[in-house]
Amino acid sequence: MTSEAPPFYLVGAEGLRERFAGRAKAVEQMLAEQLQQEREPESGNPSGLDNTEPASAYDAIQVLLEDPSIEEIWINDPHSVFVASQGVSRQLELNLTSHDVRGLVERMLRHTGRRVDVSNPFVDASLPDGSRLHVVIPDITKQHWSVNIRKFSPSLRELADLVEVGVMPLQAAHYLRSLAQEGNSILISGATQAGKTTLLTALLAAVPEFERVITVEETFELDLRRSDHVGLQCRGASLEGTGEISLRRLVKEALRMRPDRIVVGEVREAEALDLLIALNSGLPGMCSIHAKSAAHALVKLSTLPLLAGRNIDHSFVLPTIAGTIDAVVHVERSPEGVRRVREIIRPTGTIVDGVIESRIAFDCRSGVLRPAPDTS
Repeated sequence: MTSEAPPFYLVGAEGLRERFAGRAKAVEQMLAEQLQQEREPESGNPSGLDNTEPASAYDAIQVLLEDPSIEEIWINDPHSVFVASQGVSRQLELNLTSHDVRGLVERMLRHTGRRVDVSNPFVDASLPDGSRLHVVIPDITKQHWSVNIRKFSPSLRELADLVEVGVMPLQAAHYLRSLAQEGNSILISGATQAGKTTLLTALLAAVPEFERVITVEETFELDLRRSDHVGLQCRGASLEGTGEISLRRLVKEALRMRPDRIVVGEVREAEALDLLIALNSGLPGMCSIHAKSAAHALVKLSTLPLLAGRNIDHSFVLPTIAGTIDAVVHVERSPEGVRRVREIIRPTGTIVDGVIESRIAFDCRSGVLRPAPDTS
């Protein structure tokens, strides 16, 4: 018999023994019998396991989580496990069971205070290593549990790190560092997996250390290493339907915490209005947004606040954006998986025919991000 730990889906037995003390002996006997069956080697294989695969689903995923080259892991069904490395995805030769996947999710959620069930079929959670877990279960999915684990590289924390891996040239990094240090409000745009959160983290590393930074996110993703920083995340409703904390609520609460700079991890809906109101008060900030270009990012940011209610219109939103957003940085990921800054624009503060005017500070020419020609 080996000394390996019990499979992950049996770890909860200790809690069962505490809760049902009168049934402790029966539970222990059952576990002992199951463990004995799992630990007995099969003929022709002394370990009782495939030598090419870890002992359990959790161990298999743990190996991937510890691999610095893996950026994201996702499970479509027990026999379809994929990973992304350097922006390119591939399928693994890893076969799980539905029970494995469910146990894996339950183990990961154990210390997050979040749940996934029929009444709450979606869940977002931050894992201890900073990775983000997203799960969807049937009947929202057709048959199997869908699991995504997005990792964030601990080695890409500063603009200099992004220069080193080719995300941007040194001149652009100096420009962005100056914007951050001078208290400009910066919007980062791009598609999913383009590197928005990584760039946002690097920009925040350039913010002067004496500033108090408050970050608000749906799920913790930003990992800032600064002394005066408080991070807030949303919370779902309880089983009784109470206790939900929205991103809009967090933005409002952040303003009461004496911030020198406010950061919204990503604006998707009406919280864009609350962010603009905060920026309009003179408080610098940063946020990210899904968009296909820097210009489209401004258009989308001017549309999202309209979701807050009928009394909000462009007559307030457009001038506020034009007067508060100082720069938009657009990042992209190529089909080959290469991430880079595509353009940096600076809104001029003027509106012409309902469009916020801007000038190009950096754009990509001949595959290289270069300063725009001086047109003054």
